[in-house]
Amino acid sequence: MDFYYMPPSPPCRAVDMCAKAVGVTLNKKVLHLMDGEHMNPDFVKLNPQHCIPTIVDDGFVLWESRPILIYLAEKYDKSGLLYPKVPKTKAIINQRLYFDMSVFFTSFMDYYRPIMMFHQPPNPEKFKEIEKAFELLDTFLTAKPYVADTDTYTIADISLLSTMTNFDMAGFDYSKYPNVAKWYANCKQVIPGYEENVIDCNDMKYFKPRNQQ
Repeated sequence: MDFYYMPPSPPCRAVDMCAKAVGVTLNKKVLHLMDGEHMNPDFVKLNPQHCIPTIVDDGFVLWESRPILIYLAEKYDKSGLLYPKVPKTKAIINQRLYFDMSVFFTSFMDYYRPIMMFHQPPNPEKFKEIEKAFELLDTFLTAKPYVADTDTYTIADISLLSTMTNFDMAGFDYSKYPNVAKWYANCKQVIPGYEENVIDCNDMKYFKPRNQQ
């Protein structure tokens, strides 16, 4: 399966961890976005939105990490635990995936990206959005050890774990969210590919054109 990605990207790292969890080998093809490789005509022809992550599975092309996670789980997860067929469980998983995309991941990008990429001063109002996101995530983990109210990890945990790794890398103090801290410590142990996820998260060279590295 071809996998177009950039290693530090949280959505890309989520797909990588999910592939490991379901036993799929990825043929990794790095796209250097700072060099404009995602605008290569061959890639644009493959994916008109020219975004990553993108997979090509025996001719089937799919982009956007959350649909890719669902696809990998539904097609390749023999255990049936990453995306169970129970409608209510699937609905909760979907909700958590949307929460990661629109709230958790967005709060990270809105606060940390201007600081890390453009050296702007911290925005206190944006930091409040991070705190709200962590409060919600902590609530999700009140009854069960995993974010979709399950006893085993799902693709929702994988997606949120990749974002959580970024918060950890950035030095965010999550200790006052005990359920999140416990969940994160557990996910580090049980979700395949966590260590590689950390290495890729910290690989900042991809945020500069290669002639400036």
